[in-house]
Amino acid sequence: MKPIQMVDLQSQYYRIKSDLDNALLNVIDSAAFINGPEVKAFQAELEQYLDIKHVIPCANGTDALQIALMALNLKEGDEVITADFTFAATVEVIHLLKLKSVLVDVDYDTFTMDTEKLRAAITPKTKAIIPVHIFGQSSNMEEILKIVKEHNLYVIEDNAQAIGSEFKFADGTVKKSGSMGIIGTTSFFPSKNLGCYGDGGALFTNDDELAHKIRGIVNHGMYERYYHDEIGVNSRLDSLQATVLRKKLPFLDSYNEARRKAADYYDEAFANHPNILTPKRADYSSHVFHQYTLRITNGQRNDLQKFLGTKEIPAMIYYPVALRKQKAYFQDSDPKDFVNTDRLLDEVISLPMHTELEEEQLKYITDSVLEFFK
Repeated sequence: MKPIQMVDLQSQYYRIKSDLDNALLNVIDSAAFINGPEVKAFQAELEQYLDIKHVIPCANGTDALQIALMALNLKEGDEVITADFTFAATVEVIHLLKLKSVLVDVDYDTFTMDTEKLRAAITPKTKAIIPVHIFGQSSNMEEILKIVKEHNLYVIEDNAQAIGSEFKFADGTVKKSGSMGIIGTTSFFPSKNLGCYGDGGALFTNDDELAHKIRGIVNHGMYERYYHDEIGVNSRLDSLQATVLRKKLPFLDSYNEARRKAADYYDEAFANHPNILTPKRADYSSHVFHQYTLRITNGQRNDLQKFLGTKEIPAMIYYPVALRKQKAYFQDSDPKDFVNTDRLLDEVISLPMHTELEEEQLKYITDSVLEFFK
């Protein structure tokens, strides 16, 4: 049996090695490293995949979130609501721009933003909402879009973990995650479902004016060379990373299907276990399983992680600390408002999840988890 990894990027690379190596050498030979033809081609291909008018590549997913907020002309002190249970980048950019983060609890079963807590958190200072499509599944965008329409707010989708997932509206309309808000953002960090071999990110929008503004912001605020019309940043996806993403994009749906099959195996192995809750797959969203995250309900999550370590099975805790309790973002809060988040912090554990998992590995992992509880 091959050694088990949380993410096996090497095996995935070997499947496309010859084609990708040649493409990368062509970029190096052309010396078109910044904003070259590969970047433009990837942008167009991702627009087609997402069925969205504008994709603007950038340097990483955190930049994408920051640039999205910059493009909306928010003012110092404006409030932005997001989930307390997520990676720090989502709230980090709010504070960098001197906006005010307002954190809300999540749904216990889906890990995504609790829409009732969202509604209750809105004040006259609220200007934007950042739902996080966490672990590979969309937030309840139909309800979120209803709420923002009532209050005339912006929605920026943090789609770093769910590219390729689909949301089904009550009327049967289907949209790709990241394409429903005024702006969507994503990360192409190597371990993502669509990952490059370094850092990378992108913004998505159907708004022509916003797209124009974002294109300026990512390039020092320039629309014409050396004429700076916006306060901008230097955040560009380089041609080598775009080449990797171009070669991977045609496989994204099959990559996600491989993840779902691995998740099916896990689900069946742990079904009806008294101490294990498997991830809920919401009726309104397909799941692309960026992470496969269990909830261990008997207080032994940390012991399970240590036990799996002795079996040479990596298992990670995403996330061990609520954002509202981090030193950088500390907020006074009533624990009664964050019951689900605080419960998840003590229960969640993510098992290996990637496109190259083999049945022998899956059996060893599940057998080991079940052995722990005997």
